[in-house]
Amino acid sequence: MSTTLRDPAPTTEPAAEAQSPHARRFGLPIATCLVMGNVIGGGIFLLPASVAPFGTISLVAFGVLTAGAIALALVFGRLAERHPQTGGPYVYARAAFGDFAGFLAAWSYWITAWVSNAALAVAAVGYLTVLFPAAGAHKWSMCLAALAVQWLPALANLAGTRYVGAVQVIATVLKFAPLLLVAVGGLFFFDPANLGPFRATDQSAAGAVSAAAAILLFSYLGVESATVSAGEVRDPARNVGRATILGTAGAAVVYLLGTLSVFGLVAHEKLVSSTAPFTDAVNAMFGGTWGGTVVACAAVISMLGALNGWTLLSAQTPYAAAKDGLFPKVFETKKRGVPVVGVVVTVALASALTVYNYTLGAEGVFESLVLITTFTATVPYLLATAAQIYFLLSGQRERVHPGRLARDGVLAVLAFGFSMWLVAGSGYAAVYQGVLFLFAGVLCYAVMSARKTRAAA
Repeated sequence: MSTTLRDPAPTTEPAAEAQSPHARRFGLPIATCLVMGNVIGGGIFLLPASVAPFGTISLVAFGVLTAGAIALALVFGRLAERHPQTGGPYVYARAAFGDFAGFLAAWSYWITAWVSNAALAVAAVGYLTVLFPAAGAHKWSMCLAALAVQWLPALANLAGTRYVGAVQVIATVLKFAPLLLVAVGGLFFFDPANLGPFRATDQSAAGAVSAAAAILLFSYLGVESATVSAGEVRDPARNVGRATILGTAGAAVVYLLGTLSVFGLVAHEKLVSSTAPFTDAVNAMFGGTWGGTVVACAAVISMLGALNGWTLLSAQTPYAAAKDGLFPKVFETKKRGVPVVGVVVTVALASALTVYNYTLGAEGVFESLVLITTFTATVPYLLATAAQIYFLLSGQRERVHPGRLARDGVLAVLAFGFSMWLVAGSGYAAVYQGVLFLFAGVLCYAVMSARKTRAAA
């Protein structure tokens, strides 16, 4: 096992690839849209119903989670200034701790990405059934719908980064109309009687907050989006950090106001069983079903946009690792600015997981997938924040800003502690399944490391 502590070489693309009319680097606006589009994906449209069983204490969890997510965003922004290469957490972990840590970050993030895609597709089906009730008639019709909304964004990705960026901007703009309608307009129709109990379970207050936050973390997955695609961003040392912070802060405002409004618009007993809480909220505001239908359309567009961005991210990390010999070389295949093999393999795995979960029954599919991603996402988060702590304490002046040493240190410790708290709150079942996914990668690392050592001999 290699333990050489060195920076990965910056990702460079062949000249023909860089000049392709289908490949285009992202500026700050598109990079910010990538972050916001991935953060505000399917999560916000379904999670109010997922955490309603905990009671309104879940709003406290949302507040704590928002603070932690912003701390993570600030840490990623600092790391991106010094390591502006494609790969995000993988790049930072490998630079600090060597190949094995980098591989674990890449493997875990890759798992997070394709499991998240499956969860987003399941969430989209809940709103598709509002538009097409026949799609929800049977669990297998729901499964087919979930598979369709995974493969459409994959096709957009295979067309090239130029189209990925265009789809991301359009989806981000379209999703904000219904979200702002509920987040701001819903406050004028707010009814405290709909809130229900503060703590609706037998758990302690701390336990309820942790459990709700573990589910809600899914809504903040994506804060690292710009860092993972740094190689496709213009002036990444400057724009990646700014896009990360701007995107996360904007998403946080929409999240907090939107969730609060849904809680006050939809009666608690109805919200617990809702499959389209924002649709129910708009119907409560205006009566009838026309408003809810419009929101359902926007929700589906939003989730397709999130899947569009996540599909790109799910291919970028294995691409970066493959460039360093830590993932199979086939993942290096890149056309029109997109790692095409990574896209195809990722969507195939997400599709298989979707089918598997629907064979177990349609109930609780979203929540079970979300909790798995909560655990797997914390592995690269923990490794990235630990890398920042290492850089700050090891006296490597070229990696840190002396004037911000104390502030950056506090942020890194807070982000690390926040990530550990999320592991504790994700539950035994999610940790068990997540560890199995994680350990399966050790065999892959052993094979790839052996090949790399043999090639170097």
